[in-house]
Amino acid sequence: MTKKYSSSIFIILLFFLSVVTMHCDASAAFSLTEKIPYSDFKKLIQENKLEEVIINPTTIKGILRPEEGQKIKNSITTVKIEDPDLIKELTAHNVKYSATTNGGWSQGLFFLWFVPMIIFLIVMTRMRRGATGAGLMSIGKSRANLYVDKETGVTFDDVAGVDEAKEELKEVIDYLQNPQKYQRLGGKIPKGVLLVGPTGTGKTLLAKAVAGEAKVPFFTIGGSGFVEMFVGVGAARVRDLFAQAQEKAPCIIFIDEIDALGKVRAASPISGGHEERENTLNQLLLEMDGFDTRKGVILMAATNRPEILDPALLRPGRFDRHILVDRPDIKGREDILKVHCKNVKLGKDVDIKIIAARTPGFVGADLANVVNEAALLATRVGKEEVGMDSFEEAINRLVAGLEKKKRVMSKREQEIIAYHESGHALVAESVPGADKVHRISIIPRGISALGYTLQLPTEDRYLLTRSELLDRLAVLLGGRVAEELKFHEISTGAQNDLERATDIAMSMVREYGMSEKLGPMTFQNGRRQQFLDIGYRTGRELSEEVSKDIDNEVKKIIFDTHARVKGILEENKDRLETLAKLLLEKEVIEGEELRKIISEIAPTPKKTPSF
Repeated sequence: MTKKYSSSIFIILLFFLSVVTMHCDASAAFSLTEKIPYSDFKKLIQENKLEEVIINPTTIKGILRPEEGQKIKNSITTVKIEDPDLIKELTAHNVKYSATTNGGWSQGLFFLWFVPMIIFLIVMTRMRRGATGAGLMSIGKSRANLYVDKETGVTFDDVAGVDEAKEELKEVIDYLQNPQKYQRLGGKIPKGVLLVGPTGTGKTLLAKAVAGEAKVPFFTIGGSGFVEMFVGVGAARVRDLFAQAQEKAPCIIFIDEIDALGKVRAASPISGGHEERENTLNQLLLEMDGFDTRKGVILMAATNRPEILDPALLRPGRFDRHILVDRPDIKGREDILKVHCKNVKLGKDVDIKIIAARTPGFVGADLANVVNEAALLATRVGKEEVGMDSFEEAINRLVAGLEKKKRVMSKREQEIIAYHESGHALVAESVPGADKVHRISIIPRGISALGYTLQLPTEDRYLLTRSELLDRLAVLLGGRVAEELKFHEISTGAQNDLERATDIAMSMVREYGMSEKLGPMTFQNGRRQQFLDIGYRTGRELSEEVSKDIDNEVKKIIFDTHARVKGILEENKDRLETLAKLLLEKEVIEGEELRKIISEIAPTPKKTPSF
């Protein structure tokens, strides 16, 4: 904490302590003062019980003579009455008297509350000026960070795995550097560029790279940075941001996580819960319509939830160009890993192509984490360079969680887990549409994984056939069926497998039209809309008969696959026993060793029924 903030906090605490003390003193003073009639006041003078009298314009305050042993002097107050003989009586009874022009309670209230409030506002203004470089009157100023020229420190050399997006953005850079080239033929550059994609794919990095390549000022702000508790602040900040951008043109405005600002507006005017956010969005729409792209101001934004953005924000003339920043393919992952490994001492055994192949579905942020985690693991054990084993463990940590070798488990539980994972692995190697097994382990990992069977695809896939989905279902049910065959009992360990299997079967029937009985139809309830901030679905509702047919078809797919898996494992019963026992002994088995066991042990002969 800085010295400035420490002194400000001390001043605030001192202020509140002073107010409380003054309030307590005032309360104590009023508690010892008794209000009496004027006749009783005159009687106290005659009885020589008054020591001092203070005459105000409207009241008279008297301080009583303390009795023997009394430390606190009590006081009385009475309403002032025109009495010409009062001064003579006070003099005759040796009572001290004085007069004051004090306004009474109004002046006390002024000093007790109004003055401290002014002090408090001054202190808060100083704190805000220290934090933001401006006072309270600057609350409507834009909070955008400004990077001038090369200060972003990012170019396209720092961005990999999104080649298509980079090509799209090169046109924006060319326009910022040579606007006359496009204006010569009457062309207009898009006012807004929206970067859409999953989280961690590098949307913000791409925007900074565009500014770094074009060498123009770069304004960046989060979507939540516009709206505050005060009405009208968001709209004022939008106006100020665009005004600053026009002064710095050519430049780039980048709004990160624009979904915090640009959510679809309420469908009904009676929902006033987000009126301030909607006013801010309306101001943004107006500014986008009003600013002149010929000056070289480009608005960029990023979101991973484009479906909730207001349609008015996405129409041509505002965000006219939408650029997808998708998950990288195997070549893209390889390029990203090369970027992140530039400053890492790699071992001779490290093959970046293999690492890229073993990280399907990973985005740029995940791959950066893999490289960093591998470097930390190698450092922890005192290695001089990062080897392939460190990368393997880093990937396992991200996929399955932290290894828990010290967890104490009973032999019975270990045996159940070993047969469960062996069932998954054998089914995966027996069906044609499943990914190959890379590793089997019964070492607990993460929050709830008691063991795992790691499969790695041989190539990136973008669609799946019905038979491939059924093969994936079979692999998921392999663990539970192995428990049934070995122990004639089932455990809770297959809970996640059953959940995923049911989701796949439900999607096959409801979304993909893969049900023989229901045919090539989808049975979703429609698109989700917003009404009074409560999500509801529009479109046709399903009848009870259709819903029943859907449930029966899902059940049929699961049960048919269960019977298929049971036949596969009965045929591989000897292999299941050998694999499970070896897994109990070694805890971890690699894919090559699994395939060696399968090749060396013959299938279990089927029992012929006797008549």
